[in-house]
Amino acid sequence: MPPRAAPLSPEDRREALIRATRPLLYDHGRAVTTKLIAEAAGVAEGTIFRVFASKEELIDATVTRAFEPGDVLRRLDEIDVGLPLRERMLAMTSILQQRFLAIFGLMRAMGTVGPPQHLHDRPELKKGLEDVRARLLALIEPDADHLTLPPEQVLHVWRLLTFAGSHQEIADNDLLTPAQIVDTVLNGVERRDA
Repeated sequence: MPPRAAPLSPEDRREALIRATRPLLYDHGRAVTTKLIAEAAGVAEGTIFRVFASKEELIDATVTRAFEPGDVLRRLDEIDVGLPLRERMLAMTSILQQRFLAIFGLMRAMGTVGPPQHLHDRPELKKGLEDVRARLLALIEPDADHLTLPPEQVLHVWRLLTFAGSHQEIADNDLLTPAQIVDTVLNGVERRDA
């Protein structure tokens, strides 16, 4: 029997269980057992059901959390806007590519090809994605005078290439590196006299 867990509030316990469950989903998908989750979280199996009605509810909460952009926003905020455009875009690409690879890997492990449908109805996730877009755009806009396309279009092309170049199936198992993505975009949009 695992050692008794330290007393946590129900919300803190939910968070701890979600954190423990996510890596297990990559290995086991929906077949993960509550026993494995409890062991990873260092709690008794019954503790799970004090804060989640079912294993499926815990899995759904874990998948939902994976789609929340909090970590991406924090990491984008750490990019120095004073860096040259290429360096900013390399950092942006690394951050988004890591997120895409994690999300795509999770979806693959879960046997799905897209996010759960109910995520499209969550206004806080929609706002989070809008915040990500705004931060990305703010990292490109300082160099607008050196681009042949408006920053919004550069962002659109860059995001499409980052998404496709980070998806194993779309990229035919030949993922693009951040440098390949950024150089492809910039060499197509950077003014020759810049």
